[in-house]
Amino acid sequence: MENPRDTLSDSNDDFGLEQYSKETLIDLVKLYSKLYIALDGFWYLSMKNEFNNDTAFRHDIWVWEKMHKREFKGLLDTLKIEKKDIKSFFKVFMLTPWMPQLDYKIDIKGPNVAIMTVTYCPTLKALEKEGEGREGDICRIMDAEYFRRCAAIFSPDLKVLPIVLPPREDRDGICCKWEFVLES
Repeated sequence: MENPRDTLSDSNDDFGLEQYSKETLIDLVKLYSKLYIALDGFWYLSMKNEFNNDTAFRHDIWVWEKMHKREFKGLLDTLKIEKKDIKSFFKVFMLTPWMPQLDYKIDIKGPNVAIMTVTYCPTLKALEKEGEGREGDICRIMDAEYFRRCAAIFSPDLKVLPIVLPPREDRDGICCKWEFVLES
């Protein structure tokens, strides 16, 4: 029996990612990032509505603990990043599915220190609009753990310290600010 892929050999190029421009591929990554986060949000809300916020939060921590390892390790392997400096960490970290939807600034202070300032976060905006105060748990616990897990996978010597965290008084101000320190 003939391989179905072989019968389409003249038009296989019409179906792969290779056919798209760099700009379109970037737009697709941004869309996938939004969909990834939306799926997480819908899942969390369904758990919260079916049970309660404490149960949803506990299960969310469990799920993301598993997912973060796969996510960051997969990026390291795919990108073949071997150098263990702060700039190399951010080359990988900025490609996690969460980051393309954020507005942020990375201030590299040297080979071992950087400050990341997030100025727009759709998750924080949604939590603030919801008005239940969940940004305290999500931003202070979940995000902090996410950053720390990614850092630990990159290097056990990379520490993440919060500088500014929600809740915030000015909803147009800084969402959060973090210091990343690679200890020698």
